[in-house]
Amino acid sequence: MNKILIVEDEEAIADLEKDYLELSGFEVEIASDGTLGLKKALEEEFQLVILDLMLPGVDGFEICRQIREVKNIPIIMVSAKKDDIDKIRGLGLGADDYMTKPFSPSELVARVKAHMARYERLTSSHQKTNDIIEIRGLKIDKTARRVWINGEEKAFTTKEFDLLTFLAENPNHVFTKEELFREIWDMESIGDIATVTVHIKKIREKIEVDTANPQYIETIWGVGYRFKV
Repeated sequence: MNKILIVEDEEAIADLEKDYLELSGFEVEIASDGTLGLKKALEEEFQLVILDLMLPGVDGFEICRQIREVKNIPIIMVSAKKDDIDKIRGLGLGADDYMTKPFSPSELVARVKAHMARYERLTSSHQKTNDIIEIRGLKIDKTARRVWINGEEKAFTTKEFDLLTFLAENPNHVFTKEELFREIWDMESIGDIATVTVHIKKIREKIEVDTANPQYIETIWGVGYRFKV
């Protein structure tokens, strides 16, 4: 059974989320403060984390950052803060999704299912030999979900890896932000295409020598992005 961690200090909200997720067949644990949530997330095995931003002890941004240093499991951030800057910061730290309170518990369950299904599809591989893409100094191992640039391995979040791989598999093709959002996030009606911009920026920081003059992912102004070969 898939196990989910809810890090939420508002007991009524946490219990409501837990009830809806358990009705959908998930096993759920709750941490009511940031310190306990971080400890559980790092030391125990969960397939997804639902993470509030405003927490006693350690805030959601710091928890997200520390999880991402060691794990690629999906992270859904939830917050009453509606500012774009918080959303951009959260996504930039490696969160896979951002929901603004109040939200429908049914929508949360739908997003959880979508993220977990995608994560499971992408991490389960029955191939005997690794599927590898090599373009100049960039090497992408699709099977092991690992990336090297000029021989040095770089850590990628789930969505960063998916986005880089999709672009590399379709070289010299210009994609709009909307097309990339639909392809990678798989939820056309939910979310914000600004997510794409944030993830492209993070990928460039990891693979480009000079992010101002990218050699791999080009910005086609007024249109979108292209992987150059």
